[in-house]
Amino acid sequence: MNAAGIRDRLIAVCDAVLASEEQLTRADQAIGDGDHGVGMARGCTAARVALQTKPAIAISDPFKTAGLAILMTAGGASGAVFGTFFTGMAKSLEGDKLTAAGYAQALREAMTAIQARGGARPGDKTMLDALAPAIEAAAGKATLAEAMSAAADAAEAGAHATAGMIATTGKAKTLGERSLGYEDPGAISLSIILRALAGHNRL
Repeated sequence: MNAAGIRDRLIAVCDAVLASEEQLTRADQAIGDGDHGVGMARGCTAARVALQTKPAIAISDPFKTAGLAILMTAGGASGAVFGTFFTGMAKSLEGDKLTAAGYAQALREAMTAIQARGGARPGDKTMLDALAPAIEAAAGKATLAEAMSAAADAAEAGAHATAGMIATTGKAKTLGERSLGYEDPGAISLSIILRALAGHNRL
């Protein structure tokens, strides 16, 4: 997939997140401040405009463009985390074609960047609980389509699994065991993003 194709997929990501704003708001109202959906929608609205107006030559360009737009506009923890997710993906990408191995490595780089920024780990009931299994699922796949599809499936399963976790970071950690039974909003967002990147949205 070339830079133009990635740009188009990321525009689809923005559309998927915007269509899911209400779902993300409800999820965050259960265990957070209730602003996750609004923040993600604001960031993705800005990212969509940036993707449509800025050049995409190298395959890292669209990821960087989306990430910086989200960092600057989404606000709150979601802006920092998901902006870092996309700029982190951009760091390892080189050349003019995204491959299966390159995609898996980009997801790994994104996780490293997020952990360096916030210190969360898998098991803390965060978006990392969707990202970690996605990385594992994408590794070793023969084609980019297979890697993207496997990552999306694993992220969705990971997001669902957060319902069985007790939150240890963010606003939700104040709930303790009362956070059980609710999926993490960030993990839901990541599963939506990776599904749209795979090119077959489930809205």
